[in-house]
Amino acid sequence: MTFACTIPATPTIQRDDAMVRITRWDFAPGATTGWHSHAWAYFVVMLTDATMMVHDGAHVTEIPRRAGDTYQRPAGIEHDIMNGAEQPMAFIEIEIKTPTGL
Repeated sequence: MTFACTIPATPTIQRDDAMVRITRWDFAPGATTGWHSHAWAYFVVMLTDATMMVHDGAHVTEIPRRAGDTYQRPAGIEHDIMNGAEQPMAFIEIEIKTPTGL
């Protein structure tokens, strides 16, 4: 259910309190997050142009992203993310822990 990869992406938690968890993710080419799901709904803000590969357990989807792009996902979706490009990829992930957000 995961990508065949031995390079882990690097998470750096920038804030983690009762309201939000903000994590910067840095990916070398071919790096992955590993199979996981989120306990909270979250937003992603791309810091770099990227080719994001998303594995949902059955299919792999290649998604081109641009620096500044954003997207959101609900809690509970299992997935693995891989940098499918030859250059580094980075994004900020903002998980919303409270129903009212910020």
